[in-house]
Amino acid sequence: MSARSRLRPADALSVGTVGLRARRVRATLSALGIAIAIAALVAVLGVAESSKQQLLDELGRQGNLLAVATGHTFDGRPTPLPLTAQPMIARIPPVLATTAVGDIEGATVRRTDRIPPQNTNGINVLAAQASLPGTLSARMVRGAFLGPAAEQYPETVLGYSAARSLGIDKLEAQTQVFIAGRYFTVVGVLDQVGVAPELDTAALISFGVADQLFHLGGVPTRIYVRVHPDQVAAVAAVLGPTASPDNPSDVQVQRPSDLILARIQAKDAFVGLFLGLGGIALLVAGVGIANIMVISVLERRAEIGLRRSLGARRRDVAAQFLLESAVLAVIGGVAGIGLGCLATLIAARTAGNPVAIPPEAPLAGLVAALLVGALAGLYPAARAARLPRRTRCAPSDPPGLGQTLHRSRPEAHPTQAPWRAVPVPSTTPRTCRPMEEGPFADRRSGTCAGWGRP
Repeated sequence: MSARSRLRPADALSVGTVGLRARRVRATLSALGIAIAIAALVAVLGVAESSKQQLLDELGRQGNLLAVATGHTFDGRPTPLPLTAQPMIARIPPVLATTAVGDIEGATVRRTDRIPPQNTNGINVLAAQASLPGTLSARMVRGAFLGPAAEQYPETVLGYSAARSLGIDKLEAQTQVFIAGRYFTVVGVLDQVGVAPELDTAALISFGVADQLFHLGGVPTRIYVRVHPDQVAAVAAVLGPTASPDNPSDVQVQRPSDLILARIQAKDAFVGLFLGLGGIALLVAGVGIANIMVISVLERRAEIGLRRSLGARRRDVAAQFLLESAVLAVIGGVAGIGLGCLATLIAARTAGNPVAIPPEAPLAGLVAALLVGALAGLYPAARAARLPRRTRCAPSDPPGLGQTLHRSRPEAHPTQAPWRAVPVPSTTPRTCRPMEEGPFADRRSGTCAGWGRP
């Protein structure tokens, strides 16, 4: 008795990729669906992690910033703080720096005086101190912040969103905006300030000009306080009584970095949504692979029947198509990981964020592709394994000719297709009988009229 036939791993890989090599366009299009789905998943995780890393870096820089303000009146206007609030707060030992802004009620900002007064684009006017950029760690996109000259002359610095609303993308000596009936020269544009979003939609002027033109009186409505990182909670507990000893309950102490935490949580929620959409795309791609594999089984019934007649077991045929489906999905997965990493790199560089791709993202993408490929190949593999052995000659054989299977490489495994058909004159009828079951290495007893071994 000969040993039972078996399919070696090297032979299985060779046989399992025959269909992919023979139908390269079809395999490429099938793998493209998996690649797009995996690229979407990796890109979502990578872009979200890059954005989150930027927010975490900003949180580390702004975690020790506090904001002091009062409530609002019945008509929605902010209640001013006492004039002594900022000097008293600056005397607290852990306080590193302070700066204040004052709200100017009723002032509108327009590009020119030809713009109707009601078209304000939601831009408000704030009086600001020269220490604001340093205290808030803000930077200028264009120009410079308010200097000593701004205390005497009408100069303004626009927030990032305010500049975009007014259509100001570059600064010239004649760049001006119309604020409350007077033209102000725009000397700078402030970058986005995540911890103080109210500055993005504001036109900032000096307290000196605000006192001259709008009679502000130097009264602040909000004070930003930079404190020692280890003393944030302790300073926050005494800011109310320090800012307003008469009405400490009216003082609101806020931690602007809470806005960054809220943004991080919001991004995490959207990541889950986009991952769900990517999973649906991956499922659709898996259905496409299953469909292609079923078509491949139907097209290769003759090949499967011949292999079964030569002694291939059902499990060998199933392994061939299951491996073909898995290899197709893995190829698409590897391509998708590369595309996803490239998309993450482009998105992060465009947004100015650090490139951060979670290590588990590529691994998860590859595992997901392999799993989808294996699941998609189960039904086609089972269907191929159920096909019967080939028990009669092909109808397309020329009349009067038989064929003999000649082994060109005796040492090769039969699953590597070492047999080649050689036409020979046939003197026997074209009736066939099934070949005997047996190991791949022992088929000498299997005969068919016109089919045999020399």
